[in-house]
Amino acid sequence: MTSRDQPGILAGYRVLDCSIAMAGPFAAQRLGDLGADVVKIEPVTGEWQRHAAAGGAGGNRINVSFLSLNRNKRSLAVDLKDPAGKEVLRRLVAEADVFLQNYRPGVADRLGVDYASLAALNPSLVYVSISGYGEDGPYAGRPGQDLLLQAMSGAMLSGGRDGEAPRAAGQYLVDAVTASTAFEGVLAALLHRERTGEGQLVTVNMLDAITTLQMQELSVHTVGGLPQTRSAEPHAHVYIRSPYGAFRTADVHIVLAFPPLKRLGEIIGEDSFLSMEDEEHGWTHRDEIFARTASRLLTRPARHWLDAFASAGIWAGPVYGYADLVDDPQIRHNGTFVTYDHPTEGRVTVPGFPYRFSATPPRIDRGAPLTGEHTRDILAEAGLGEEEIEALFASGTVAETS
Repeated sequence: MTSRDQPGILAGYRVLDCSIAMAGPFAAQRLGDLGADVVKIEPVTGEWQRHAAAGGAGGNRINVSFLSLNRNKRSLAVDLKDPAGKEVLRRLVAEADVFLQNYRPGVADRLGVDYASLAALNPSLVYVSISGYGEDGPYAGRPGQDLLLQAMSGAMLSGGRDGEAPRAAGQYLVDAVTASTAFEGVLAALLHRERTGEGQLVTVNMLDAITTLQMQELSVHTVGGLPQTRSAEPHAHVYIRSPYGAFRTADVHIVLAFPPLKRLGEIIGEDSFLSMEDEEHGWTHRDEIFARTASRLLTRPARHWLDAFASAGIWAGPVYGYADLVDDPQIRHNGTFVTYDHPTEGRVTVPGFPYRFSATPPRIDRGAPLTGEHTRDILAEAGLGEEEIEALFASGTVAETS
């Protein structure tokens, strides 16, 4: 049997994914990529993300946002406000390994799917609750939206010019790091359960996730006592000496990361750098060094500077757009993107997996499902008889799309 034929590392584990939007679904998708049976439990009208296409990128029957966050899942469309729907969920929970939700505060309690209620049904359950700011506290009721958390985290003031508007990351950064944090939490809790048989509650919140991501920067502030001071020049990071950031050349931008000042001065022809000390003047003359570097780099094209810096062992590189990234030879070599055939969306190419395993590699066994595409199969697996299933369809408690 080849490694490709091996079941995934998490084969045999069932995950009930009751989350919406990005952080929760992305975490659950990672579990599915490793072989877990992920059941996406969504309303009969479909999860919110099915109706909110990022960038306006629609699809044939599934928009790109939903497609990108819900592969390797099966869909059960069920009304959890209906008592019969709640009973369906309870039967699934009794045999599940992981339950993941990111409901607004109080919703899990109202639906009867809070940790205490589900742990009473299945004491070995790993229950993951994702929130914006925490399970309780003064901000618990606030909306946990990515941009709001980026702004609150302090990260938006760690780069750019003093006096200019804060600049957000070009990614859903807080959602992504929260998803990774939840994924790590599930794996750790499952390992604990393997050792002890105990399930437990795992809570993850977006505010803590983005704050702890800045471990080094915030420690410089809290331990080192250094203020978070932006420069007059568009320096890329307040806690890194100059020059550090993106610079225009004669044709396109490149990035340059804290080179030795004397060596940099020799290469770009800036004599004032030759008498400077990296760890002294790199801080005290940060704006001057940045501005003079920027002026010198404008005189020649990017390829000239990148070759010269590479020969000198100076850290520099190109500034890519997505089209450049997808076509990069290292990206192609790594197999970073994967291409597969989706039943309704055709051949799609998307980012693949951030990890490698020699014996049990992750893989795509199914693309993102249609709303309730697997409702009938999942109900049968939960022990419901054919008459019970048909009655649930007839009452509108569950739904399917073929």
